[in-house]
Amino acid sequence: MATTDRHPARPTSAVPRASLATLALAHALSAAERGLAVIPLSRTKLPALPSPHRGDPPSAPRCHGECGLPGHGVYDATTDPRRIRALFAAAPRATGYGIACGLPPYHLIGVDLDTKSGTDSSASLRELALRHLFTIPDTVVVATPSGGRHLWLTGPPDVVVPNSAGRLAPGIDIRGAGGYLVGPGSRTEHGVYSAVPGTGHLSPAACPPALLRLLTPPPRPQHPGRAAVPHSGQHGHGLVQFVLSAHEGQRNTRLFWAACRAYENGLGDDVLEILADAAMRTGLTERETRSTLTSAARLTASR
Repeated sequence: MATTDRHPARPTSAVPRASLATLALAHALSAAERGLAVIPLSRTKLPALPSPHRGDPPSAPRCHGECGLPGHGVYDATTDPRRIRALFAAAPRATGYGIACGLPPYHLIGVDLDTKSGTDSSASLRELALRHLFTIPDTVVVATPSGGRHLWLTGPPDVVVPNSAGRLAPGIDIRGAGGYLVGPGSRTEHGVYSAVPGTGHLSPAACPPALLRLLTPPPRPQHPGRAAVPHSGQHGHGLVQFVLSAHEGQRNTRLFWAACRAYENGLGDDVLEILADAAMRTGLTERETRSTLTSAARLTASR
């Protein structure tokens, strides 16, 4: 992990912009050496590169980087030093970096203990730990400018942890698949993110199983009369498994391909609904899922 400042940080506005960009790149490269995929962030903590699809119509399929251009937020995240330098060169106003969650080798899960809500999120986490019989192991902890804390944990490679805000407990947000954490050393308009002393040298610790169960949504219930496996046979089952096995950055593309095959082969609405369920279990939102199914229907109808 990149080293953190030992002295009180000057406000971001007092540091030359070129120096901020250089510092952010250095921290990002250091994180990437540890296997953490990174992207450049602006001083507002948002991705520093604009989307190349800003002018696309709302009905267009969502692109997660398949077009090959930068500007897809967390889907640009990489550990490749050459690509990182290229991303930061395209974002000269970057003042920090984000670390993608849910990617190998760590499959990072971020527990964000917020202070802005006026609740004692640390106490809420302690109460959860007592109630569900788990303890938070020694792990990387990052202090935020507002006085909050980010706890870094790792998850199993076959478990998708979704992002959430306040679902676990008031003031506790979760960063999972498709989300990112602001990396230590990043400078924002509110201050600097820094590793809590004594934790910067640690590797992210495994998420306690009891906590992991709380973070993982239960399987979506089947509609009455709907079979768990499509009645259309092995082909429909294979399409569902194809969607379920999608990795980060593949989910939208895999759903679109599977839906096109389902429409072309006349597999029926049951199969398409189960494909939608599978896509949302991997982390796609319902809006993204429905938009992709609509695009697949339009494409196959035109054929």
